[in-house]
Amino acid sequence: MLKPITTDLLNLADTAHGFFGRQSGNSQAPFDSLNVSFAVGDDRQTVNSNLDAIATHVGISPQNLCLVRQTHSTDVICVTSSSPRDNRIAADGMVTATKGLALGIQTADCGPVLFADPKNQIIGGCHAGWKGAVGGVVGNTIEAMVKLGAERQHIVAALGPAIRVENYEVGAQFKTDVLAKFPHTARYFKLPGGARAPHFDLPQCIMDQLESASIAEVSDLGVCTYQNSDDFFSHRKATHLKEKTGRQLSVIAII
Repeated sequence: MLKPITTDLLNLADTAHGFFGRQSGNSQAPFDSLNVSFAVGDDRQTVNSNLDAIATHVGISPQNLCLVRQTHSTDVICVTSSSPRDNRIAADGMVTATKGLALGIQTADCGPVLFADPKNQIIGGCHAGWKGAVGGVVGNTIEAMVKLGAERQHIVAALGPAIRVENYEVGAQFKTDVLAKFPHTARYFKLPGGARAPHFDLPQCIMDQLESASIAEVSDLGVCTYQNSDDFFSHRKATHLKEKTGRQLSVIAII
């Protein structure tokens, strides 16, 4: 049985959501077991069965699970129907006001952010890795919701499981390169626990943008994918162990 993490902030009327981890799926090692990515080498039929199970769990038809081809961009699209799973639109955020659709965001250390305006029945979701986060994908998702009819004073948002600063070493050259283009990110480079090389605080970067967006309420689940890699896929942890890994899905739907 699937057991996603949920937050009271998104437990709203006519809305379902879940931050799914890696447990209770059908994939075999090293993708065990709720892998949702076709791009990592997992069996295609098995991945489809995992996606179908997630859709069913949140109360929508599997064909109404909307996915995008995530490219670490700041692009956000409005969806009124799902794309074929093997021919997705390139984007890193989605919004919709269409009843019966679910928005799915894939991650394996990057930050999944789910949004809802319960008054106007508009939802959103975005994939915020460091590139998307510093580039503004969070704000772009909120703007797309507003264009669709959402009101900032009614939008709530939650950041799901993501790599935390203690485990996100990026190095001096990365810091130099990012600061050259995004000088406002200086406060997110830290030396936790006496670290010698810079680390990047991705969750704080995301939360600062949410908190400055004049929306109703925001929440951070505070879960680290790297530290909890038995429950969540972590690309960085797998890289350190020289292993392959899958991707998990964070979903919000209008039901």
